[in-house]
Amino acid sequence: MNNPSYTPRAKPERITGIAHVFAAAGYSIGGIRRLWQETAFRHITLALPICGVVLALANASLNDYCIMLVLFFALVATEALNTAVECIVDHLALDWQEFARDAKDLGSLATMCLLGANGVFIGSVILRALTNG
Repeated sequence: MNNPSYTPRAKPERITGIAHVFAAAGYSIGGIRRLWQETAFRHITLALPICGVVLALANASLNDYCIMLVLFFALVATEALNTAVECIVDHLALDWQEFARDAKDLGSLATMCLLGANGVFIGSVILRALTNG
């Protein structure tokens, strides 16, 4: 490996059965802890209750709240994958590399697309509320 901080380790034993379910939950909690270090994720979590208030003021339906949550979880998943790409790229490219820039830009684009989808949805709920009076 090129990375001087790399220390080889033995591969952990495979976990199966019901223990795998608990292990997977632990891995997801670890992912949330890691993602919390990202400013973008903290902004996303701050936006969720704000959007909930906006939907309440717009007299949104239960379906609207469900769609908002699905879009929110898709955004969180995309941000998590974007962060994962950035971690791998930072590990592989110790100096500036074109592939690293491209990978990070593409991950950023994916997140921006989901941000746009969330914005379009919230905007459509607000527009519906304003036109239905």
